[in-house]
Amino acid sequence: MLDKQTCNQIIALINREVVPAVGCTEPMCVSLCVARATEMLGFRPEKITVLLSANILKNAMGVGIPGTGMIGLPIAIALGALVGKSEYQLEVLKDLTPDTLEEGKLYISGDHIDIQLKRGITEKLYVEARCEAEGHEATAIIAHSHTNFVYVERDGVAVLDNRQPKEGEAATNDIRLSMRLVYDFAMTAPLDEIRFILKTRDYNLRAAEESKKGNYGHCLGKTIDRPLSHGIFGNSIFSHIISKTALATDARMGGAMIPVMSNSGSGNQGICATNPVAVYAEENENTEEELIRALTLSHLTAIYIKQNLGKLSALCGCVVASIGSSCGITYLMGGDYQRVCNSVKNMIANITGMICDGAKPSCALKISSGVSTALLSALLSIEGKCVSSVEGIIDDDVDRSIRNLTSIGAEAMNKTDEMVLEIMTHKGC
Repeated sequence: MLDKQTCNQIIALINREVVPAVGCTEPMCVSLCVARATEMLGFRPEKITVLLSANILKNAMGVGIPGTGMIGLPIAIALGALVGKSEYQLEVLKDLTPDTLEEGKLYISGDHIDIQLKRGITEKLYVEARCEAEGHEATAIIAHSHTNFVYVERDGVAVLDNRQPKEGEAATNDIRLSMRLVYDFAMTAPLDEIRFILKTRDYNLRAAEESKKGNYGHCLGKTIDRPLSHGIFGNSIFSHIISKTALATDARMGGAMIPVMSNSGSGNQGICATNPVAVYAEENENTEEELIRALTLSHLTAIYIKQNLGKLSALCGCVVASIGSSCGITYLMGGDYQRVCNSVKNMIANITGMICDGAKPSCALKISSGVSTALLSALLSIEGKCVSSVEGIIDDDVDRSIRNLTSIGAEAMNKTDEMVLEIMTHKGC
């Protein structure tokens, strides 16, 4: 069993990275930043200037904004100023009403909003909101993670400035994970101390059920659950896992006012790390303890990979979260540490390189591909099959295999990221 201090550090890390969110986290991050700048200003802004990193811009362009029936950043920015509360974090717009939505639409039509790409930065997650009114100006900056304010000021007087770590201060105090540490924690942590992870099941399966009440996105989850699809895929654990994962993603990307439990700043990653594991456990009749440990293993694996990859990258987040769910399902199938590691390697050998081309309804398709691969990888691992180190980017050591994946996503795919944004912003030109 791990020592108490290590367990407490990991629990704190999970509690920071697995949090509720309403809507896609990138536009909500922008809305949150605008809300904080507006609060600091103390007036309704006459002008809002928002400067964004390319990855934030890419992920916020084509996704539905909860409760609005609208897509993209302008309405998220307007509502952040009019109704947003920074204390709500990624649920910043949960006080939205029909009346305030109409106010937001009018605000957009008044040409108050200027959205720009922030030049000359290397940080992939960066939001700067400047609000002006009555001769005053306030600025808020979020960087590194979706709720991490690094700078807040009014009229040039800063009340917060953490843009540069102080001398001798580490950029992060998070414990550095390894696959062995992730597995040992998930298997040995006192059950009552990690029982909170069941909230991920409660939130994300509820989102799937709520999704059935509407026609969100491309209705992939509903399609997989229809008789024609059962004739192709069967009315099976596999089809149920795909359907309930896609349903929640359909609703979230379609702008439903439904909260989900996110992972590492992404609601889709939270869904993908949760629903496959929860559905498998229910249908396989695993115990509650096994479910708790499987969900912990899944979410913590995703957090570990994101420690190396970064919050935003050119690599689709479903790759990361699906690796987590494959680990959780492997454990529920009776797999030990070696089998879990083999599932990780099988996953990396298969879907490395899937690009992120922004948050949008079709994310449900990518997530379904990732979850399908998660099940296949787990089954192969339980059968004693694993991609070997003579094949592609796989290494004998599972942590090196993960670093190979994250090096490709965080470094080699940067040019891909630039091209994706170029294509997205010049369609029809």
